[in-house]
Amino acid sequence: MALQTHISLSHLLLIAFLLSAAVSAASAATTISPGSSLSAANPNTAWSSPNDTFSLGFISSDPPTSPPSYVAAISYSGGVPVWSTGAGKVVDSGGTLQFLQSGTLRLVNGSGATLWDSNTTSRGVSSAEIDDSGNLVLRNGTVTVWSSFDNPTDSIVPGQNFTVSKVLRSGLYSFKLVKNGNLTLLWNDINVYWNQGLNSSVNTNLSSPTLGLRSIGILSISDPQLSTDAIVAYSSDYAEAGDILRFLKLGSDGNLRIYSSTRGSGTVTERWAAVTDQCEVFGYCGDMGVCSYNDSDPVCGCMSLNFELVDPKDSRKGCKRKMEIKDCPQSVTMLDLEHTRFLTYPPETESQIFFAGISACRLNCLGSSACDASTSLSDGTGLCYSKTPGFLSGYHSPAMSSSSYIKVCGPVVPNPSSSLGTAGNKKDWKLRAWIVVVVVIATLFGLMAFEGGLWWWFCRNSRSFGGLSAQYALLELVDQDVDMDQVKRAIQVTFWCIQEQPSHRPMMGKVVQMLEGITEIENPPDPRAVIEGSASGTSMTVSGNISPLSTAADSAPAPSSFSSFQISGVSPLTSGRNTEKATASLIQSGPN
Repeated sequence: MALQTHISLSHLLLIAFLLSAAVSAASAATTISPGSSLSAANPNTAWSSPNDTFSLGFISSDPPTSPPSYVAAISYSGGVPVWSTGAGKVVDSGGTLQFLQSGTLRLVNGSGATLWDSNTTSRGVSSAEIDDSGNLVLRNGTVTVWSSFDNPTDSIVPGQNFTVSKVLRSGLYSFKLVKNGNLTLLWNDINVYWNQGLNSSVNTNLSSPTLGLRSIGILSISDPQLSTDAIVAYSSDYAEAGDILRFLKLGSDGNLRIYSSTRGSGTVTERWAAVTDQCEVFGYCGDMGVCSYNDSDPVCGCMSLNFELVDPKDSRKGCKRKMEIKDCPQSVTMLDLEHTRFLTYPPETESQIFFAGISACRLNCLGSSACDASTSLSDGTGLCYSKTPGFLSGYHSPAMSSSSYIKVCGPVVPNPSSSLGTAGNKKDWKLRAWIVVVVVIATLFGLMAFEGGLWWWFCRNSRSFGGLSAQYALLELVDQDVDMDQVKRAIQVTFWCIQEQPSHRPMMGKVVQMLEGITEIENPPDPRAVIEGSASGTSMTVSGNISPLSTAADSAPAPSSFSSFQISGVSPLTSGRNTEKATASLIQSGPN
């Protein structure tokens, strides 16, 4: 018996020792030692944060390539990338991410070529670690030598401070924070196509502004000169509960957005966008490409058959002239593009703006070797933008008042009418026509059924009404004794059925129950006019300082008390935008 007890205790001690070793190994796994490496050939291996919220490993490039290529990235649980080595540099299946004994982190392709390096050699780096906020840190003992938060690529996560010295990049697009607090989106580090500054109520000079994203979905700027943070934007799921990561990302389309991702889902949802009109992003459709809308989606195409897509498989790569101006066998002429403008942003606005009539805007460009295209606002201001030879970015919309002109080798060959687009429009119109007919007929039948229902409800037990119409029945009803409780119920139900909010209106089954007296009827809310009107007939004033939400963990003032942002430094060509987004029949659309 003693032997059995001794054996049992020995087993227990062994189990305890193994568990302790496993816990120690798990804790040690969060610290990355020099000499460790990851291989693109084995994407299932990764370096993880202590609670596995974030991990560093190889993921397939987006879009996929053939043969496959990979990116070394820090990903949120579920595979959502938020940082990458070398701003997304890709490697083949032989690529590796090496944490060398010298203390540097290096991305190497299968050929042995170094694509990216943290440049921390000889700085005493002894360990690396990914913390639960998604920050990759290289340390010399306890001192941070390098971190991914200080070297952002295209994203910002909660807890990460984005200062004036930092920049987000995605292709030719970049996002920067200016010392005065302005947020800017740039193309090719030159054209500022989005620029938002602090509200005029923030009457102070900032010393060291910092942009940050709170975990509840608030993008804000802090500065020692500000008593409270200046709010830039809210995500549409602001303060919603759940294990959710919200992050700011500069996309390859040049737009800055806030996304949210539920832990483990691997999917992202757009919650806010800096540029509300995607066609306003400079260069979205490439050089000499024109952006328009197919329903709600932006599409890219060429201006006429004098142009062709650079890449028929990707219309966003822009267009090119089928024949260059210098090679024209005939005279050079101007292609007229109605309802179209060539986007012009600072610093171009400082040198390319003139005051000229529509004809002069066109002819002056035709006769000048320094002009390749021009845009006339056609709104009575007399503004004309002259575009020098170089990169052109176009925007077409039937609602646009401006007209543009570009040099081509004659003769001009306009785009044919889009039969597909026309057919689609006709189909949509027929669909809408049928919907209108059905709605009208249904409404008529509904009114007839309602009228007949009233007659049946009030007059079904009266023989004298049997041969009369509902109208006469209702008139004769006034000379008869009626059940006033029944009438009151009908009136109350009517008020419930005409509530402004559809969610407040009862379902038909409940309507029947209320009319029959089966269900008790609560008093319906007062009409809005009664609530908003005072005894004297003037409207009441509601304070804008009431906060609709309150969070204990991370509270914020009500949206109405936040500093709003104003667009500044943008070309006058952007005025009046978003009045209509429609298919551009004049634009030769290619595949997206």
